[in-house]
Amino acid sequence: MELDLIEILKVIFLGIVEGITEWLPISSTGHMLLVDEYITLQMSDAFKEMFFVVIQLGAILAVVVLFWGKMFPFQFRDKAKPVVEMDKISLWLKVVVACIPGAVVTLLFDDYIEAHLHTPAVISAALIVYGIAFIVIENWNKKRTPAIADLKDITYRTAFLIGLFQVLSIIPGTSRSGATIVGALLIGVSRVAAAEFTFFLAVPVMFGLSAIKILKFGFSFTGEELLVLGIGTVVAFAVSVLVIKFLMGYIKKHDFKVFGWYRIALGLLVILLMVV
Repeated sequence: MELDLIEILKVIFLGIVEGITEWLPISSTGHMLLVDEYITLQMSDAFKEMFFVVIQLGAILAVVVLFWGKMFPFQFRDKAKPVVEMDKISLWLKVVVACIPGAVVTLLFDDYIEAHLHTPAVISAALIVYGIAFIVIENWNKKRTPAIADLKDITYRTAFLIGLFQVLSIIPGTSRSGATIVGALLIGVSRVAAAEFTFFLAVPVMFGLSAIKILKFGFSFTGEELLVLGIGTVVAFAVSVLVIKFLMGYIKKHDFKVFGWYRIALGLLVILLMVV
């Protein structure tokens, strides 16, 4: 098929939705699936399944660009000999540890989840449940001082526990960032450190998921499909840069309860639309 203006506008809109919802703890997958109910791309189901995951690479690249100084362990202060910053190597090892539970569960159950749980009912339930969790945990946290205030203070044990919470995000509507942030807050990590670790954790996770989806789909893209992927990824990248900057500024002064209320409202709206 030949892309017309309407289809291009749909792709741009989906890129905007991805860029906003990937980093706010409100479920990017849930939003993308819900949007697809009403703004459907005229593409094959196999392509759309792959597109909704691979478009997240644009959002991930925004993290790499914004946090390059904290991520890249090799500093070239002396042209003859690069300096290796071991604290950053250690951080990436902790990220690898945190990825293990999610990688195992995804490999075992991803096909089943996609076949049976990508439904409005499941998405609405997950939105509401984790919305309530954010509100309850933030109210509880008012009486506590975070045990881990900075990213560098996260231990391997803490990283693994956060990884266990990330497993919950395999359920659509949960939110990858939402699950890891809820888990991090519960075990005493500050909001800023929880958000930053969530961003770092998303990099290998999303590259891995994208690789799996592309391998499943195959490499026989049409010109239109490549254009759709390109536009969606670029838009998701640009919007993600703005959203990440907003979120990091916001949580230094505010808690996550507003996102909890948003999730509950959206979940109830989905239920209402299902009933109607």
